Amino acid sequence: MHPPSARSTPTKRRPSGTPSHALLLDLDGVLLDTRPVMESAWLEVQKTHGLDMPFASYERHLGREFSDIMHRLGVGDAELVHETYEAASRAASHLAQQFAGIAEVLHAFVAAEWRLGVVTSKPLDRAAPLLAQLGCPFATVRTPSSLGRAKPAPDPILLALIDLGVDPSGATYVGDMAVDQEAAARAGVAYVHAGWGYGQPNSPVPGIVESPQELLQLLHPADSSEPFVEGSLV
Repeated sequence: MHPPSARSTPTKRRPSGTPSHALLLDLDGVLLDTRPVMESAWLEVQKTHGLDMPFASYERHLGREFSDIMHRLGVGDAELVHETYEAASRAASHLAQQFAGIAEVLHAFVAAEWRLGVVTSKPLDRAAPLLAQLGCPFATVRTPSSLGRAKPAPDPILLALIDLGVDPSGATYVGDMAVDQEAAARAGVAYVHAGWGYGQPNSPVPGIVESPQELLQLLHPADSSEPFVEGSLV
């Protein structure tokens, strides 16, 4: 595990009842392994629209809004392509799997009175059923359907913190792509890179964790030293 920056360590807790810490997380590649879903959807795009462009080209830009990715790939008729991709994604949504240990770790943060939120470039109608798999009480979910600009702009992170009532100094964003790192930096929020995800961080290299359990150890909420037990921790 790479050593965290000083800003990755939360400050002392405020009095009970006042939210002091927020953990914001990306969805794809952090909470759930959705690569099989995306690959299936992109294959349908290739077939339907005659695109000779491998999934790897699309994957390099994960974390950005779909229209932004299409622009960067030079794909025309982005709206029609998006319709195909959306329908195929919903049809293949059963292929998504949560990463091992992520749900237990999220519940440990909740038990330690952290506020949880999701900041993703996946549209809300597709994000909501996937997040329901985790059974975790996210207090806010910010998507491109929300107000403001999409990542790498800081807007969705800052709007999520407004929802939670937490200052940027008390927040950490966990992502797996360079665009996530840029958005966190522009929002003034500490960033932790999920090494189990799909991409690599930029320089300066942030704190990197290779498993959800390492994330828990890095941010050490009050009860993170306690062993997991069967059943809910909240």
